[in-house]
Amino acid sequence: MSLNTRWSGLSALAVAAMLAMQPAAAQPEAPAHVLKYVADARVAGQGRLTWLGFHVYDAALYAPAGFTAAGSAASPFVLELTYARKLSGKAIAERSRDEIERLGYGTSEQRARWLAQMSAIFPDVEKGKRLAGVNVPGGGARFYLDGRFLGTIDDPAFAQAFFAIWLDERTAAPQLRASLLGPAAAARSGV
Repeated sequence: MSLNTRWSGLSALAVAAMLAMQPAAAQPEAPAHVLKYVADARVAGQGRLTWLGFHVYDAALYAPAGFTAAGSAASPFVLELTYARKLSGKAIAERSRDEIERLGYGTSEQRARWLAQMSAIFPDVEKGKRLAGVNVPGGGARFYLDGRFLGTIDDPAFAQAFFAIWLDERTAAPQLRASLLGPAAAARSGV
C-alpha cells in the first residue's frame, strides 16, 4: 500500500471522525408563544394547503413527543398557519365555522357563538403573517398573530372542534393532516 493510499484513507477517517463529533443539526427553536404552552415543543409536522391550485397557507404543528391526533384534546399543542395571501378575519372565522359544522361538532347555537368569538379575535391577514392557535387542555384555545396575543375562547368543546379542522380523520385536507402529524403519529392514529 502506497503512502498516498494510506494518507487518503486516514484523511477520510479523520473527516468522518470530525463529522461524527459535530452535533446533529438541531431543529429550529420553537417561537416563544409556542414554548409558553409546550415546553418540550418540537415540529411534529408541516404541510401546505392549496385550494383550486392556489397556495393558501403553510402549516406547522408544534407538539410534545408522543403526540397523537387521538389524544390531542388532552395535550397542549400549537398549530401555526403562515398565510400566502391576504384574507379577512371574517372569512377565516366563517370558513372555520363551516368546517366545524361539516365535521358535525357543536350545536347550531354553539357554532353561532363560536363564529362571533372567532370573528372578534381573528384579524385580517396578509402574505407572511402567522396566525397560531394554542390548544389548552381543559381550557379552550388561545390565538396569536406573529407571536402577539389576540385572545382566548375559553371553551374546551370549541378547541376540540376548531383543531378537528386539521386533525380529525374526516378533515377536508387529509394530505395536510398526514403531513402535520408526521409519519410516526399518523401511523399511531390510523391515517
